[in-house]
Amino acid sequence: MKLYFSPNACSLASHIVLRELGLAFELVRVDNQKKITADGDDFLQINPKGYVAALQLDNGEVLTEGAAILQFLADQAPHAGLAPANGSWERVRLQEWLNFISSEIHGELAPLFNSAIPEEVKTLFKTTLFKRFAILVQTLERQDYLLGEQYSVADAYLFVVLRWAGLFDIDLQKWPALAAFQQRIGERPAVIAALAAENP
Repeated sequence: MKLYFSPNACSLASHIVLRELGLAFELVRVDNQKKITADGDDFLQINPKGYVAALQLDNGEVLTEGAAILQFLADQAPHAGLAPANGSWERVRLQEWLNFISSEIHGELAPLFNSAIPEEVKTLFKTTLFKRFAILVQTLERQDYLLGEQYSVADAYLFVVLRWAGLFDIDLQKWPALAAFQQRIGERPAVIAALAAENP
């Protein structure tokens, strides 16, 4: 498998999960601005959507969208327990969290990267984001992980997007449950290894 990534982008979640599962993969860096891979290939020919993550399978198929990639990877090694079994109520709960993270956390943080957006508009995004943080806090104050006591692909995804908060002067220490979550996930060997590989 090949994982197309940009350092510290949302593709980091897929990278972490690949390492958690011990699956064989090749990392291919993508220049997000030029849409060119480190090999000089046109990334738009690999993923016409133009953004990472993209996972190319050994048969040539390409899978995009982080939530789909994360679940696909977890299902390659179900014994690892990074996703509940397909068809179970717990799997539906995982999908619920993945959608929430994608639309409400990732979706509110992503526009803050756009320097053309006025500060007053960014403040509106932050206001909504902080309301979503409150929902996360309700869960993470009573349990270590989003699904309970079992670490899952949703936790890897949340960890990655919450890392962006510091780029916008959002101090997670204001939400101790989120800060503790970030520390807990950040200490996992697969997370440490993925970050080191993306930021040599």
